[in-house]
Amino acid sequence: MIGDAIAGWIGSSIDKRDGEGGTMGALVGVGTWEVAKRVVPAVLLLGGAVIGGRLLTRKLRDATAP
Repeated sequence: MIGDAIAGWIGSSIDKRDGEGGTMGALVGVGTWEVAKRVVPAVLLLGGAVIGGRLLTRKLRDATAP
């Protein structure tokens, strides 16, 4: 809730710089915040899985090397 308000305020402030208003910027700011709340954790999870998989593969390859 507070994050939505802050995102709306930031978007509105950015949109007001062109002198036309801030409603569209507020909507874009809130929309971006909503998407980021879902995408960023997913990216971190997938990135961690990729790095973990590479480390595990390297460890297994080194353990089986003669």
